[in-house]
Amino acid sequence: MSSNSVRSPHPDTPLPEAALTGAAASGANPDDHLVLTIVCRDRPGIVHAVTGAIVRAGGNIIELQQFASTDTGRFFMRVQIDLTGSTFPFAEAIAPVAEEFHMEWNLDIVGRPIKTLILATKAEHCVQDLLFRQKAGLLPIDIVGVVANHESLGELAAFYQTPFEYIPISSPADKVTFENRVRTIMAEQGVELVVLARYMQILSPELCREWEGRVINIHHSFLPGFKGANPYLQAHKRGVKLIGATAHFVTENLDEGPIIEQNVTRVNHGESAEALRTIGRDIEVRTLRQAVGWFAEHRILLDGQRTIIFE
Repeated sequence: MSSNSVRSPHPDTPLPEAALTGAAASGANPDDHLVLTIVCRDRPGIVHAVTGAIVRAGGNIIELQQFASTDTGRFFMRVQIDLTGSTFPFAEAIAPVAEEFHMEWNLDIVGRPIKTLILATKAEHCVQDLLFRQKAGLLPIDIVGVVANHESLGELAAFYQTPFEYIPISSPADKVTFENRVRTIMAEQGVELVVLARYMQILSPELCREWEGRVINIHHSFLPGFKGANPYLQAHKRGVKLIGATAHFVTENLDEGPIIEQNVTRVNHGESAEALRTIGRDIEVRTLRQAVGWFAEHRILLDGQRTIIFE
């Protein structure tokens, strides 16, 4: 990230002018409420410098969270700022601080729906939850489309008036076609987040590298755990006492990306494989929903192979 310019979450998604200047009509304006995230090497004076810049810009701190990692020596901060009535360009206030501390920083409008693309296969539960919550205004996301390698989700997407594309995958060449189309949609729509909502294909290493830190997968197991297409049958056969789900960022290494959220539920020997599957789907929905919400609210920062979550 640049240390001397405002960062939009996606280069093709510029921030509105009010977010850059803090200027708006008199009275409360949603564009006057910004969220600033910062990552840099830890050293004394960071909080003082950042809060001082906010004061100079005429801002008021609504929420501030910080964390200094003793493992990596890195400092993380998330600040929500109210710039109502301010006419001072906030970017000008924070830029010298960012340069002094060699910060990676991002500035966005609180609650701005981030452009999201869903990749899926056949399973409906995670896709339906995200579509419903977007429509109900319960998640700050703007789902630009659903792309699937099976046709079955087309009716669900149509119900929520969401563009749907079916691209079958039956060969390596088909996978290349699928991913190239995904890249095109990303570029045309200014996609900021890709969600693998039970997409049962492995992304190419190239796409994983291109979109590192911006692709979230829901894994139907409490990682590390049962892998493959039938984790609940495996769990039933092993007589597990806990089942769960894991939302994580996608990397080249299958199911080994930084973990964002995990949930578990206690079960017993009386649960059938189908009962475990039903329980598991509910856990998957809750876990993915939370991870997507945190991402959209800029509450997730990466510290190597782990995540810092400002809940």
